[in-house]
Amino acid sequence: MPSPDGASPRLSGQARKILLALAKESIENGLTAGRALQVDADRYSPELQERGACFVTLNRKGSLRGCIGHLEAIQPLLHDVAENAWSAAFCDPRFPPLEASEMADLTIQISVLSPPSPLLFSSEQELIGKIRPGLDGLILEEGGHRGTFLPSVWQSLPDPANFLRHLKHKAGLPPDHWSDKIRVCRYETESFSNTDP
Repeated sequence: MPSPDGASPRLSGQARKILLALAKESIENGLTAGRALQVDADRYSPELQERGACFVTLNRKGSLRGCIGHLEAIQPLLHDVAENAWSAAFCDPRFPPLEASEMADLTIQISVLSPPSPLLFSSEQELIGKIRPGLDGLILEEGGHRGTFLPSVWQSLPDPANFLRHLKHKAGLPPDHWSDKIRVCRYETESFSNTDP
């Protein structure tokens, strides 16, 4: 079954359930012990021990409550999920730390990223033409500026040109900025949440 953002599934249904449970346990551990859950990777299947990069997005009553992740696969996927779930709950600078009373109606979404691949283009219009709405997550870089949008952002920014303008703003650049030094990579995600049927 394809994931909500259209990418082909890579993880088994059982692996998804385990990752969602680990994310929840890590948040609960943050509430009681003040740190992310320490996971023994050897207790889990090989597919969860492989290096993987993910973002964990928390929503409550239809509103964003935290979102933290990694763009590169630097550790086993199950460690990445546990670490990012804790960080999304307690370290997202846009929100106060999560409180125990919020757990009951918290939606946890995990987005597992494919390896980023660079896009080649010679103009902003050519770049816009290569972006695949609803499918591509983008990483935009220039100098010390960097920003990313997950594919889920297409739900609120469905126009590619507008998507790109907002991404430049997130990276700390003017929305109408352009130079030949801008680099853009794309990736796809396999996304699933604790509210999926």
